[in-house]
Amino acid sequence: MKPLLELIIGGAQIVGRAFTRAVREEFRTSQQAAERAGGGRQGARRVANDSITGMTLQEAKQILNVTEPHDIETIEKNYKHLFEVNDKAKGGSLYLQSKVYRAKERIDMELQKSEQSGSSEPKEPKT
Repeated sequence: MKPLLELIIGGAQIVGRAFTRAVREEFRTSQQAAERAGGGRQGARRVANDSITGMTLQEAKQILNVTEPHDIETIEKNYKHLFEVNDKAKGGSLYLQSKVYRAKERIDMELQKSEQSGSSEPKEPKT
């Protein structure tokens, strides 16, 4: 009975240390991501936006094949084309279609944020 108890306690300690190490690593990684994103509140906001959509602004621009996130006409044209091409009914990929949708969503978040910082009046989100 005693060796079994020692085995259980030893296993619990190992799992506890591994969990603590993983939490510390995650915390350190999120701080580094915030610093790379510009640091301070702006960096924290950018990391929060990235985590909401699951992609960075750079990745969203690559998916929609745009260089300037303020070129709304090109973004809309590329979004519609890529979304239709990847329609599951037309033999497309739901995964790719969702990536296109998330890319558009991420760029829209950036546009909305820049519009809000440009004026004090709240603007309606673009869809």
